[in-house]
Amino acid sequence: MTLKIASDVTAPSRVVILGAGGFLSPVLKQALETTGIRTRAIGSAEVDLTLPDATSRLSDLLLTEDVIVMTAGLTPDKGRDVATMMANLRMAETVAAAIHRVKPAQFVYVSSDGVYDGRSSSLVNESSSCEPTDLYTAMHVTREKVFDQACSTAKVPYAIIRPCAIYGPGDTHNSYGPNRFLRTAIEDQTITLFGNGEEKRHHVFVADVAELIRLCVVHRAAGIINAVTGSAISFVEVAEQIAAGVDRKVTIKRLPRTSAITHRHFDVSNLARTFPGFRATPFADGVTRTILQAKEALCLR
Repeated sequence: MTLKIASDVTAPSRVVILGAGGFLSPVLKQALETTGIRTRAIGSAEVDLTLPDATSRLSDLLLTEDVIVMTAGLTPDKGRDVATMMANLRMAETVAAAIHRVKPAQFVYVSSDGVYDGRSSSLVNESSSCEPTDLYTAMHVTREKVFDQACSTAKVPYAIIRPCAIYGPGDTHNSYGPNRFLRTAIEDQTITLFGNGEEKRHHVFVADVAELIRLCVVHRAAGIINAVTGSAISFVEVAEQIAAGVDRKVTIKRLPRTSAITHRHFDVSNLARTFPGFRATPFADGVTRTILQAKEALCLR
């Protein structure tokens, strides 16, 4: 189910972002407000989506004309166990029930490219089969289906965005790749790779994901789109670019490999066809911006 969009551009009266404390939320909020779209970010301190009373509390904050963007969730660094999965599914249950009650103008779910079969070397597109390999990716597949049923029943346009690994200033995940490499390069002057870092992956700049969400909102999108760059890069290349950019001596260490080498490449024709004006930030440019902001935050030169 590829993405379908309206040909005209219509700004919603308000976008409600669920997951105010996350990595993506503040960047998305800024991207929307810069183009004149009102936002309302809701975090767990205001409404804990896992609690029994969350549906009524959330519904009271929503309006029928709202567009809801769901970014809330416990990421793998918080746990990959059954308890974490079930907490994430309770959030989905809460939001699905609120969709039934309020019937918003549109619902956008930020999922993950991890839903695709990570063992396959085939070129991935939005029609590729979803075969999750762990509880975290199984959670995203289940959430997608929960929201699909809720939106279908309530007749609410539903868009799924599946980003690859997101990097950029303000990361809260510390996932293997640019985010962790930059942190350890600055703090410990080391970067640790598994094996020789041969695996190739897509890494998307956080501002690009925010821009794709904005485009989906103003074009009232429905369907699925991958938030990817069109160019995969190996982890060792990522490490070398970051080591060169932090302007200090950084040692790249290697740990024994514990799993087989796999690569992931995406077919970006759907993205290019749907939003021909969109241009992903080249990795070198995104890393430069990320390093600069990290240095400014730490008062480094």
